[in-house]
Amino acid sequence: MRGSDRPLSEAYDVALLDLDGVVYVGHHPVHAAAESLAKARAAGQRLAFVTNNASRTPSAVAALLTRVGVPATAEDVVTSAQAAARLLAERLPANSKVLVVGGMGLRQALYTRGLRPVSTASERPAAVVQGYDPNLSYGLIAEGAKAVGEGALFLGSNGDFTIPGADGPPKPGNGSLLQVIRTATGVEPIVTGKPERPLHHESIIRTGAQRPLVVGDRLDTDIEGANNGEADSLLVFTGVTDPLTALTAEPRHRPTYLAADLTGLLVPHPDVRQDGDAYQCVGWTARWDGDQIALTGEGDPYDGLRALAAAAWRTDIPATPESVKSALTHLALH
Repeated sequence: MRGSDRPLSEAYDVALLDLDGVVYVGHHPVHAAAESLAKARAAGQRLAFVTNNASRTPSAVAALLTRVGVPATAEDVVTSAQAAARLLAERLPANSKVLVVGGMGLRQALYTRGLRPVSTASERPAAVVQGYDPNLSYGLIAEGAKAVGEGALFLGSNGDFTIPGADGPPKPGNGSLLQVIRTATGVEPIVTGKPERPLHHESIIRTGAQRPLVVGDRLDTDIEGANNGEADSLLVFTGVTDPLTALTAEPRHRPTYLAADLTGLLVPHPDVRQDGDAYQCVGWTARWDGDQIALTGEGDPYDGLRALAAAAWRTDIPATPESVKSALTHLALH
C-alpha cells in the first residue's frame, strides 16, 4: 500500500487494463469507466486493454470496447493468445505447425507470428495450444491430447478455472478445460495468460511502457500478475473482488492502490502513515486491538479502507475475516 501525490493517470505512462469487471461487465459498461478513461487519455496516459480471453480477436475486443463508449483499435488490445503466439515463435522455427484447440483468436495470433495453425495430430504439429472457445469439441480436444502424447509442446492461453456467468453462477473456464489434456497425457501445460509472466511481458513490449500500472478486479489474475511482473497495481471494486476479500489477501494478491472504480485513475492517493501500532490515512486510524482491528475516524470511506488494509497487511500472514469485519462494517462500503 503506497500513496501518490499525483493522479495515477499522470504518475504512470501506461495503464494495462483488464476488461470484464473493470471496463465492462458482459456487454454493459461499468459506471464511470468510459468517462474516466477519456480523462486519463487527455492527461497523457496511454491505455492498453489486456485480456486472458483467447477466443476473441483483438478487432472484436476493440469493437466491443467502442460500443461501450471506450474508443479502441486492435492495436490497443493485448490478448493471452498473442502472448502464446510470441512464446511459440521464440521457441519454434518459422512456419512450424501448431495444433489449435480453440478459436479464431488463437489462429489469427499464430498466423501473425508466422506459424501454421492445424487441426489434427496426423499433421505432426510441433506444439499444441489451447484457449477458451464455447464451441470447443471433444474431437478437437482428443486431437490435442494425441499430439501432446506424441511429444508436442503443450501451451494453455490461460489457467482461469471459471469465467463469469451472464445470468447465474460461474462457468468452466479454460483452466478447467486444460485439465482434460493434462489428465489424459500427464503433461503440464505452459500457461501464458495472467497471472503468469508471458502476457505481462507481451503487454510491456507492445506498449513500450516505462512505468506501467496494472488495473484489475481480480486478485488471482490481475494483481498477482502485476506482482509477478514487478509492476504497481490498482484494484477496483467493480468486478469479482470485494473489500473483505482484499483485506484478507495473501501477499502475492495485495495491490498497490485501492479505488471504487476507474475514477481512481484521476485522483491522488493519500499515504498511509504508521505511528507505532496505528495506521493513519487522512481522517482515519486503524490499529490492532487483540485479535481484531479497530477503526476510528471519518471522511472518505476509501481512505478508511486504505488505513484498514495497511493494518491488515502488516505481516505476510493473511488477516482473518473475523479480524476485519467489524471495522469494515464501520465503513459501510457496498
